[in-house]
Amino acid sequence: MNDRERFLAVMDYGDFDRGIIQDFSYWDETVDIWHLYGLPADVDRSNSEAYFGLDSFWRGVGVRTMLWPPFERKTLDDDGTHITYQDSDGTILKRHKYMSSIPEHIGHTLVDRQSWEEHYKWRLDPMREDRLPDELADALAANADAVRTWPLSTDAGSLFGRIRNWMGLLGVTYIQADDPELFAEMISTVADCIVGTLGRFLPMAGEAGVTFDRANMWEDMSCAQGPLMPLQSFKDLLVPQYKRISSLLREHGCRFIMLDSDGDVRKLLPGWLEAGVNITFPLEVGTWEQEPLGVRERFGPELRICGGFDKHILARSTEDIAREIDRLAPLVEQGGFVPFCDHRVPPDVPFDNYLFYIRRAKEVWGGGLDNLLPTGKPDTSAPLYGQPYDYNKAVDILRTEGSR
Repeated sequence: MNDRERFLAVMDYGDFDRGIIQDFSYWDETVDIWHLYGLPADVDRSNSEAYFGLDSFWRGVGVRTMLWPPFERKTLDDDGTHITYQDSDGTILKRHKYMSSIPEHIGHTLVDRQSWEEHYKWRLDPMREDRLPDELADALAANADAVRTWPLSTDAGSLFGRIRNWMGLLGVTYIQADDPELFAEMISTVADCIVGTLGRFLPMAGEAGVTFDRANMWEDMSCAQGPLMPLQSFKDLLVPQYKRISSLLREHGCRFIMLDSDGDVRKLLPGWLEAGVNITFPLEVGTWEQEPLGVRERFGPELRICGGFDKHILARSTEDIAREIDRLAPLVEQGGFVPFCDHRVPPDVPFDNYLFYIRRAKEVWGGGLDNLLPTGKPDTSAPLYGQPYDYNKAVDILRTEGSR
């Protein structure tokens, strides 16, 4: 059974040989620290899948469904420790130059109707010719159904999450009360852009012999306390637009739509299911104790789950890691579930722990079968190889090297 056949069988609750072994990548800082403890120097986020021996899952061919052209990305200030810059979506961000996680939002180009009209609305015209990249035909030919053995995805945009980024959490919260007409216009304009762009792209993909196995959406519209917008507004404004997108995708053979949101999403899941979204990702466990077995029991097999392994467990003992892998095994066997960390692996996770996790997952979720890819070997010449994991010591080393 190849990776594509396995993905479709798992999502359809059919017969499959083993679980899918994958992950949700890593913080850049995680990779930098792991290099000190044995991750080979030539391994980074771009090729880590091959090193850890993971199944193919994230490959895709997409078009520009959101803002286009992008804003100029430019540095506004560099004090030697922090860098302040305008990102490609017009937000003004600040981050530590050498060790950082999520950048701090310190300003936004989108603040009102005038800035919406001047800087954003025209960037959401679905008929721009350059929304379809020049290399698109070659990419489709290389991923035709007849030749590929991997599941293939495409991008289906974002209705709320990108607007939240463009305005900031405070801005998108206030605009819903201060100018609800503008907020509704933003959502419908973004949806028109997604539908219009996919409406040009999907027939082209079909003519090239490509059927997408999954479409990916990104929202990040929940926190520990639940949704970042009122449920009624979610139902009135977003659900109908999700339906437009999912209906178009299904017309062209894409049956599985995966939506990415952190936080406690349980109040949003009924609306997403109604709208045709049938995979939730990454099912962040968090302090709110949202976890795969409970979500499956509550929402049933119509909702597939990707993620759901509490990333914090990886920083604990190997016994804790093994216990959680074993606990999730029955859901893997049931189907409709691809287990991996509920967000990118953070830098407090020891490299040895992560190697144990991958190897144990292959034994339990993968059944130890011969078609599992091998896990890479550590670099024993790494500066801190064999030493007890010390996050602070590693950070000091990296900051010293970065400041040279």
